[in-house]
Amino acid sequence: MRNEFIAFSIISVVLIGGVAWWLWHPLAYTYIVLLPVIGIGFYDMFQTRQAIKRNFPILGRGRYIFESLRPKLYQYFIESDTDGTPFSRTHRSIVYQRAKKELDTTPFGTQLNVYDEGYEWMAHSIAALDKKLLNHDPRVLVGGPACKQPYSLSIFNVSAMSFGSLSKAAIMALNGGAKIGGFAHNTGEGGISPYHIEMGGDLIYQVGTGYFGCRADDGNFSPERFKVSAAYPNVKMIELKLSQGAKPGHGGILPAAKNTPEIAAIRGVKPHTQVDSPPYHRAFTNPLGLLKLIQQMRELSDGKPVGFKLCIGHKHEFVAICKAMIETGITPDFITVDGGEGGTGAAPLEFSNYVGMPFKEALAFVYDTLMGFDLKKHITILAAGKVISGFDMVRAMALGADACYSARAMMMALGCIQALECNNNKCPTGVATQDPELVKGLVVENKQVRVANYHQLTVESFVELMAAAGLKEPSQITRRHLSRRVFMNLVKRYDEIYPYVPKGSLLDIDTCPQDYAELMRYTNTDSFAMQ
Repeated sequence: MRNEFIAFSIISVVLIGGVAWWLWHPLAYTYIVLLPVIGIGFYDMFQTRQAIKRNFPILGRGRYIFESLRPKLYQYFIESDTDGTPFSRTHRSIVYQRAKKELDTTPFGTQLNVYDEGYEWMAHSIAALDKKLLNHDPRVLVGGPACKQPYSLSIFNVSAMSFGSLSKAAIMALNGGAKIGGFAHNTGEGGISPYHIEMGGDLIYQVGTGYFGCRADDGNFSPERFKVSAAYPNVKMIELKLSQGAKPGHGGILPAAKNTPEIAAIRGVKPHTQVDSPPYHRAFTNPLGLLKLIQQMRELSDGKPVGFKLCIGHKHEFVAICKAMIETGITPDFITVDGGEGGTGAAPLEFSNYVGMPFKEALAFVYDTLMGFDLKKHITILAAGKVISGFDMVRAMALGADACYSARAMMMALGCIQALECNNNKCPTGVATQDPELVKGLVVENKQVRVANYHQLTVESFVELMAAAGLKEPSQITRRHLSRRVFMNLVKRYDEIYPYVPKGSLLDIDTCPQDYAELMRYTNTDSFAMQ
């Protein structure tokens, strides 16, 4: 194609020039288009980065154009309502419809194949309840014995997304929606920005490995700066992030394009540079140190609920933390469980796809381990793992959650179209970008109402499912209420797939379940490693 392009260029220039000179002068105006095209073609031939462009000048560019358009073309013209990833069109539509308070029912039955392996359903009751008689704003009180300021938390809240990862308009709309709807907004590890404070919604202040908002000049945890951040009146809970589902064991990533001077000032870093949070905490090195930090944070915040968030990796590490709770008497007020299939932020492909325990197994393991050590009575479990509908909330609570977080669904309520541009600062809806021109498209006054609408109607759908199952309270949901087709004609209830661990059984080696025997034998409170 290189030789053909050179021949085409020479012949077309000479031919058009001759015709324009001898027969029809206006034809010379075609040079306005032709010469730039030829110039681009010769540039393609001599650049060294892309072989296709070198071998196929001009035409080779089509490959890169269609590659960039592929996700959009696939989403709008090829995928069915049920096979889109990470969220199907069906799930995206339910968020958009509820955010706008449009019709959210579906006609003509399910589009799912109910005989596929992995299909799940909830058992309803012949003695169903009238949903109007149930509490439509179920909440859970977060705060253990050492907590002085327990917080009444909605069962559905905004999961961790930082200012920096999201635009200021998105932060304001999420927090404004939380204010309207009476639920909580997790700040993400980027610290508390003026936009979190301005709208007045309840906050869960997240502290990550970068300690943004409580970062000393040397990058370590600063108790003095933490105390200032935790003192904001609308900070209701503090969450220490050990790991997250998008990239467990990696640490947060803020691309350089998103690290504006304003964001850098909030985080205490250099602007216009990629900010990589450490993959580990410097403030502790073992389970005992983790619990001492939690106790210190609780004291510095004047008794506000303090907990930690993690994606389960090595099971023995969580067992060691629970052993440390028994040994010290220090318990977190809550634990947030994230699944390895999360989340909203930038992450290396290998970490997103292959690192971390998936949500269902992780949540069941955390609940069972806490029950085995008889610690659950002091600790609230929050679940964050692709929670988007009322059924997702029922499933999380059946596995052991007391309340739920949602990140990507809340982004969709803001207008996110799953363009998959979150990591390059080109989000077309102004949600996950710092480009001022794109951010202008997100109108806070409108979107905060949509966030509140989505929350309200999703909680209502959860309450309606409870009523259908004959349950009055979320605490009554158990694993017996859900079933899964595990193989063609083989169906198992959740309590058969994830058997409960008897309460207190891990406190005595004689009653310890076999699955935990090795974990119990080789874990110590002074190290995260197996001994």
